[in-house]
Amino acid sequence: MEARAIAKYVRMSPIKLKPVANLIRGKQLEEAKTILKFTSGKGAEIFESVLTSAAANAEEKNLNADELYVSDVYANQGPTMKRWRPGPQGRAFRILKRTSHVGIVLKEKESK
Repeated sequence: MEARAIAKYVRMSPIKLKPVANLIRGKQLEEAKTILKFTSGKGAEIFESVLTSAAANAEEKNLNADELYVSDVYANQGPTMKRWRPGPQGRAFRILKRTSHVGIVLKEKESK
């Protein structure tokens, strides 16, 4: 069994989010929460909220919280907003405001 949570159209570049995702990939649920709590930056806050949502989804599916681990974490590219900034001599420079789709999948450890 698995539980997942996705946050779409997050106003942050995937380049800034992927290092935070690599910190919690494969960790136990409580360990991942602790890592995100003490990691600085907006990216950690985003992943912490998605992880909390995935844990709530797992609880709704009656999964054992002690057996859960982060099996998959991703921060994929979302749509890019294009804005223009004035430049010298009447030119215009494009500004790309990138967005991301952030997701976490929690699975139960298989007992032997």
